[in-house]
Amino acid sequence: MAAESDSVAAGLGGCAASAPRVLPSGHTLTRLHHPSPAVPADRDGDRDRDSGPSGSPGAPCVAGRPVPEGAVGVAVDVVAGGVGPAAAAVATAVALATAPSAYDLVVSAGIAGGFAPHAPLGSVVVSDAIVAADLGADTPGGYVAVEELGFGRSVHLPPPALTARISGALHAGGVRHVVAPVLTLSTVTGSAARTAELTARHPRAAAEAMEGFGVAEAAAAHGVPVVEIRTVSNTVGPRDRAAWRIGEALASLRETFRLLGSTVFLEDL
Repeated sequence: MAAESDSVAAGLGGCAASAPRVLPSGHTLTRLHHPSPAVPADRDGDRDRDSGPSGSPGAPCVAGRPVPEGAVGVAVDVVAGGVGPAAAAVATAVALATAPSAYDLVVSAGIAGGFAPHAPLGSVVVSDAIVAADLGADTPGGYVAVEELGFGRSVHLPPPALTARISGALHAGGVRHVVAPVLTLSTVTGSAARTAELTARHPRAAAEAMEGFGVAEAAAAHGVPVVEIRTVSNTVGPRDRAAWRIGEALASLRETFRLLGSTVFLEDL
């Protein structure tokens, strides 16, 4: 949703290179330019320090003004991809296909439900697997994943070295987090029975959301690594809107990308 992409963009900082553009799919893309830490500060002593994923080369800027030619920087494209794996896959695929240069990384980011006790409210989940948890068949003997049916795939694995670097940066920044599978579901969980079923099939899962697998499918089709990062706004289980902490989760999302933007996303991916 827009609030999630706004939180990510606010955390990453940088300078908007131009007005947001509308992709052929109808989704909105905002490009943020960011200089490397070696770029001199402006005359007021200010310097944009945050960077982010995607890492396509771009002309950086400082305080809204271009940096001298030869300065090193990265560009980050933030896309509000919509709700559900299909919308997210389309938005990601179109952004990748129409980009002026290749991306280094795709990040699926937003808020999510957390599985107790792995991911309490306000914590961050970094995916070591992105799982389409309802892509398969319901049979009298139980759920059968699409791989067991003999076609397709239901899991994408982010690069372990990348998840380790993200975890290390969050740990150094004092951010409560877990590295674990994130489930993608077209229908979010709202009952104890469904929670128990998912937990039995995916005992290590820490979060559920609706877009990650779609993003991962598009990234894989373009040969770009992908990771999913979620902040927990509610506990997976019976729906209790009074217990949701969406504002806090969005603030956590913003802070997470502020931290990663000044550490991991400045590194060569």
